[in-house]
Amino acid sequence: MELIQQLIDLVLHLDVHLTEMIVLFGPWMYAILFLIIFAETGLVVTPFLPGDSLLFALGALAAGGALHLETLMLILTLASIAGDTTNYSIGNYLGPKVFHFENSRFFNKDYLIKTHQFYEKHGGKTIILAKFLPIFRTFAPFIAGIGSMTYPRFILFNITGGLIWINGFLLLGFFFGNIPVVKNNFGIVIIAIIIISVLPAVIQFIRHKLNKKA
Repeated sequence: MELIQQLIDLVLHLDVHLTEMIVLFGPWMYAILFLIIFAETGLVVTPFLPGDSLLFALGALAAGGALHLETLMLILTLASIAGDTTNYSIGNYLGPKVFHFENSRFFNKDYLIKTHQFYEKHGGKTIILAKFLPIFRTFAPFIAGIGSMTYPRFILFNITGGLIWINGFLLLGFFFGNIPVVKNNFGIVIIAIIIISVLPAVIQFIRHKLNKKA
């Protein structure tokens, strides 16, 4: 119960906690933020780390002078691209070693072939759109690697998605985060960003369930 309360407090006062960290760590804060974005996009065990809301809050803090916007844009874009590339490489290494059974229920070789075909056809938009969906942004590059999506295509859409996602939310926070109505209700805005981020996945899940019943 206490952990839940701490998480709620973190979300509602994200800007305050980030400010405290900036004061505490100084320039090292950029390295910490790099590691957070890298872990969220590069390690399948950390899909719970903040993404959209964190970027928006950082943009707002940059507008107030607590952080340097251009430095954030460069460092966090590199973190996103490096994270996806690492995730892809891990999946690409594990895929052929795990999905090589002909009759396995979960590791059937046919799944590997179908995954490869899907990512060759839809992989570009999947990699880009997944950047804006919590959890999906962590698993999409990993599955792309498992399916051996052609690497030049992957890296192209990885870079494109990273640029749009990181810079888009940073700029939104920079230009809108310090508007009085937003600043005075920052916790509500952060919650709204989180809800909007997960809404497409929830809608798709409900549609899938309804279509399955039909």
